[in-house]
Amino acid sequence: MPDTAASPASAAPMRRPQRWLWLALAVVVLDLATKYAASHLLGYARPVEVLPFFNLTLLHNTGAAFSFLASHPGWQRWLFATIAVAACIGLGVWLTRLKADEKRLACALALIIGGALGNLYDRVVHGYVVDFLSFHAAGWYYPAFNVADIAITLGAIGLIWESVMGDRRRRIQQARH
Repeated sequence: MPDTAASPASAAPMRRPQRWLWLALAVVVLDLATKYAASHLLGYARPVEVLPFFNLTLLHNTGAAFSFLASHPGWQRWLFATIAVAACIGLGVWLTRLKADEKRLACALALIIGGALGNLYDRVVHGYVVDFLSFHAAGWYYPAFNVADIAITLGAIGLIWESVMGDRRRRIQQARH
């Protein structure tokens, strides 16, 4: 009879998955601190060259990624805020259901939650998201972004990585047991 049971580590629920919310909190604190500094030290839309391909440039984004819907009259503020709240709740529930061996996935979820909360704060309090990191080359400028955006991107990469490699890793672990 084949052994269909998963290894004990992968079948067991993660102990205290809420501890990963400390990472989300760290992202929020770092994000808001850097946005505060940028808002108080930089002139609006005045680039400060740091490297030949990188500027600090204070910008306000009323839209979503790449200024999506930024030109609309303001309804998008509440749409994006609602999406962020729903995403944080959904990701938080997912986090509580993780297995003991899903630490990378927990990290990815916490990064996304932290980034979403950092940008949510801006949307609710200011009506826009503070961006200040600006990369460019040969006259081409990548849209400005912030620490929350970095966390969301790293978290999304982690989710993709786990969706591709996580099953493979679990199969290898199960074969060892």
